[in-house]
Amino acid sequence: MDILVTYDVNTETKAGRRRLRKVATACKNYGQRVQFSVFECRVNEVQYEAFQAELRKLIDEKLDSIRFYRLPSPREQAVVSFGRDQYTDFDEPLIL
Repeated sequence: MDILVTYDVNTETKAGRRRLRKVATACKNYGQRVQFSVFECRVNEVQYEAFQAELRKLIDEKLDSIRFYRLPSPREQAVVSFGRDQYTDFDEPLIL
């Protein structure tokens, strides 16, 4: 399934900045950044549950927020993008 993950981590403290880095790193493990605090990910149901649990452990629920949106498939019909779009379709052949 394709999901969109957005987060807002309070960075007023050193601990908050550390949480932000950890959240961003975790998101990179599941998908690709499409904006500063927005990731598009392709996961199965087990990965989806594990991803949510991992991020919940990283944030302070009193200060931070994370949102998961399930995107209808195919992605190309669900997402309209204007301006810079660096999305890589991992279902297509990757040429290095």
